[in-house]
Amino acid sequence: MTTQKPTGIGKLFAAACLIEGLTWTGLLIGMFLKYVTDTTDLGVWLFGRLHGVAFMFYVVVAVLAALRLRWPWWATTLAILAAVPPLVTIPMEIWYQRRGFLTEKPAAQP
Repeated sequence: MTTQKPTGIGKLFAAACLIEGLTWTGLLIGMFLKYVTDTTDLGVWLFGRLHGVAFMFYVVVAVLAALRLRWPWWATTLAILAAVPPLVTIPMEIWYQRRGFLTEKPAAQP
């Protein structure tokens, strides 16, 4: 475990996790308003589009972070799969930060 703060691509990954989670929340609220209360479909219309863009952004950033930060295969797979269920990217980002996955590893000395 590490207490280092993320830098560069680690910060971008953390931001992508938060944006993906927030747009999921908006979409879930929009679906509640549309299908449960039957009041409006504006939330689904707006957050559906925003979440689609946020999801694609998250996947691209996760792959770039995995390559740049040299994640093991299981961490890369977990990061991509975390975008599917609602709101999983946020606790996963916290766990990755605690495990040191969001900081750059020192270069190997020859």
